[in-house]
Amino acid sequence: MAKGALKWDEDTKRLYSVGVDRGVLYVMGEAGKYQDGVAWSGLTKVSESPEGAESNKKYADNRVYANIISTETFKGTIEAFYSPKEFDQCDGMAEITKGVMATQQTRKKFGLCYRTLIGNDTDGTDHGTEIHLVYGATASPSSKDRETVNESPEPAALSWSFDTEPINVTGMKPTAHIVIRSTEVEKEKWTKLEEALYGKGDTGTGTEPKLLLPDEIKTLLQ
Repeated sequence: MAKGALKWDEDTKRLYSVGVDRGVLYVMGEAGKYQDGVAWSGLTKVSESPEGAESNKKYADNRVYANIISTETFKGTIEAFYSPKEFDQCDGMAEITKGVMATQQTRKKFGLCYRTLIGNDTDGTDHGTEIHLVYGATASPSSKDRETVNESPEPAALSWSFDTEPINVTGMKPTAHIVIRSTEVEKEKWTKLEEALYGKGDTGTGTEPKLLLPDEIKTLLQ
């Protein structure tokens, strides 16, 4: 059905994305199951750096016979002023005894949740949010700068690069990154999603935060 001429920059439709907050770490435990989530405070930046999906042309009969696209991979970088204690095991550290850590140990895989804000020209950043879920991540060794305190001290900026292994999604290709937009989900279902990912109620009496898999999210939001 015809919709008439295109229009640009209409009221309420000038959308943008900004910010990052509500970081949650889910360390992978035994049998590939994610442990309960822990809050990641001090998160300053998450860079998404997908790779692959490159064209690989094959020629025959003096022309392009096939154009094979390479597999796409999802990787990125986490930046923060600090990391939760639970992330130590993902950063190659293990406790020798209480308060004593050894580095260069086996790095555990983890899942990550973070939120970005959706703004528009009328609501500002209250327009909506996006929840990002990352699966099967492995952090790489990273450098850390230790600087003396001077007249302009700043907290150390920490950074971790990570690669991922995609997981299965029914009816689709495997993925390591899911994006969920509040502007396209019913409010009641969005509340249930947040309660599942962030937990609900008081510690010890409520529900613990869990990393939902793609098929579980589909079931919850359908």
